[in-house]
This record gives sequence, structure tokens and C-alpha cells, in this order.
Amino acid sequence: MTDADRSREGEQLLHLVFGGELVELGSTEFRDPSKLDVVGIFPDFASAERAWRAKAQTTVDSALTRYFIVHLHRFLVPEHLSRPPRNVG
Repeated sequence: MTDADRSREGEQLLHLVFGGELVELGSTEFRDPSKLDVVGIFPDFASAERAWRAKAQTTVDSALTRYFIVHLHRFLVPEHLSRPPRNVG
């Protein structure tokens, strides 16, 4: 069963969207973690993806700025950890 299927069944699947400037391309190390931009926590993947796309679009001119979606529900409910992550970008 996918995250989308569980979400349609009414199960709450929290997702965090955040980002900032990376040290270098291809890295996930942030230049200054104290300046991370927390966009928000969303109740499902679809709304998190919309927020991620909107925020990422505003930083298109900054090659080192990246935004990510974290599947919080996978940390809150351990059986979700065994599911492979979905790459959105």
C-alpha cells in the first residue's frame, strides 16, 4: 500500500518541507543550519509536494538552495520505515 493509498483511507501522514543553502551541489550539508527555512508540516504528501514545488520555484536562480520533503510519518510509525522513499526532485 502506498502513502497515497493510506492517505485516502484517512490515515494521517505528516510531511515536513524545509530547505536552505547547501555547502556544495550534490550535498545535503547546509551552509548555515541556523538559517534553514521551515516551510511547514503538511497532513499528506500531495499538499507537501505543492508547497515544496512552490518554494523551490522561488529559488530557481540559486543553484545551491534546495528544498526537501521529509516523511515524518515514517519516523512516527516504524512499519512505514520499511517502505522505499519517493523522490520528488
